[in-house]
Amino acid sequence: MKNNLENIFKDKKGEFDFAEPNMGHFDRFEAKLKNNSTAKVKKTSWHWLAVAASILLLIGFWLGKQNNSNGYDLADVSPKMEETQNFYLASIHKEIEEIKSQQTPENQKIIDDAFDQLKILESSYQKLTVELKESSEDKRVIYAMIANFQNRLEVLQNLMIQLEEFENYKEIAVKEKMV
Repeated sequence: MKNNLENIFKDKKGEFDFAEPNMGHFDRFEAKLKNNSTAKVKKTSWHWLAVAASILLLIGFWLGKQNNSNGYDLADVSPKMEETQNFYLASIHKEIEEIKSQQTPENQKIIDDAFDQLKILESSYQKLTVELKESSEDKRVIYAMIANFQNRLEVLQNLMIQLEEFENYKEIAVKEKMV
């Protein structure tokens, strides 16, 4: 291979152009390189963003279908059960909003503990949805799901009572310092 290249250069020796390029040739060449490299980067980065967004959308749709296919909600059982579920969910969301409006750095630990209990109850509810799907709408599972909603509401109502007691304690402590 090396000999072939040497032979080609020997054969074409007189045909090589040894003239200097025109003035400013290197500057123009460098400017073209800069323009082409930035154009490619913008075009490439746009394509990568589009691909990444598409992948994220597909994963989101897939996860959404996975969550829905794992079990049944109370709303899937009957219209009355849907009303029951909507009532409890609305009550739970109302309590959560009220708690968030009272949230302060001093009572953050109490709120976090209650929300941890809520997460445990929500995960057990997800297990109940799977059981409901597998058990062909067994009434015991339906009652357990309703009891789960009631337990969540009870946790939130107890939290509200604790927050009120905490505020009363703070007010008493402030009054005692003033006296």
